[in-house]
Amino acid sequence: MKNFLRGFQVLLLAGVLVAVAHFTWTGRFPFMVQKDRWAISFFAGDSPLQLVPLAGVEHPVLSAAMVTDVPAEFIADPFLLRHEEQWYLFFEVLNRRSGRGEIGLATSSDGRSWQYGGIVLAEAIHLSYPFVFAWQGEIYMVPESIAAREVRLYRASDFPRRWEPVGRLLTGDRLSDPTLLHRDGRWWLFARGAKHSLVLYHAESLTGPWQEHPRSPLLREDLSRTRPAGRVIEANGRLLRFAQDGLPWYGHRVLAFEITELTPHSYREQPIEEPVLAASGLGWNRDGMHHLDAHLLGDGSWLAAVDGFSKYWTFSPSW
Repeated sequence: MKNFLRGFQVLLLAGVLVAVAHFTWTGRFPFMVQKDRWAISFFAGDSPLQLVPLAGVEHPVLSAAMVTDVPAEFIADPFLLRHEEQWYLFFEVLNRRSGRGEIGLATSSDGRSWQYGGIVLAEAIHLSYPFVFAWQGEIYMVPESIAAREVRLYRASDFPRRWEPVGRLLTGDRLSDPTLLHRDGRWWLFARGAKHSLVLYHAESLTGPWQEHPRSPLLREDLSRTRPAGRVIEANGRLLRFAQDGLPWYGHRVLAFEITELTPHSYREQPIEEPVLAASGLGWNRDGMHHLDAHLLGDGSWLAAVDGFSKYWTFSPSW
């Protein structure tokens, strides 16, 4: 028995040494893969530039564990809509079985206690970033559909659970996180384009025709400022654009920029010095945050849906 135990200890020590050597050489453990566990929560504050975790709730407020109709790897990209005295939250659900993103729903009467409502939009391609908005008595959604090389427009045929495609705003390009804004009687669309660029389109009508802005791409080959991180909003007379800072890693933090000039012929913005959201160093958003959707409340404060992630190790199907 002693020889058996001694042999087992030797094998165990050898295994540990091999694992350490493999991690030192490759940056990962053998038979293991590192993944990101994304979840959704809510922040609040007197300004969308100064947000803190919503008091009196357990964070994260929503996670993959609350998804009951599909096997969810994670949830992310939350967008809020206030409709008929009710809050509706739309977000990406990564379906572990299909490997594709689908659009999920949660509802709340007070913005604090949420109930999962199921998958409301799924296609044969990956969907994410469900930009939802109301316009002229209808409710629309523009999710990211980059795999189809188009920006699709959906309308709620039976809100909030049934959506029908009603148009293609843009086709041919691979555009990430399309973000719409209606201002000065014109529609604007920001997105990340090829080679980490920030592109801008505009149109007189929601359904187009859309044309690229003469200054577009506004930024080129930039991982820290080009990918949209949520809705463009106006706060205290300032027009604010949010961007994902992908350095030194994807989903690191959210930066803000004040748009100071926006016309069919010109565009200017200036950075806000401090990041709006960042990795907390512990807990559910330990390793990063990359999205916010902030809404002004009746008392002058702001409620924002946000996401964040922490890295974890899990077994890999192959070495």
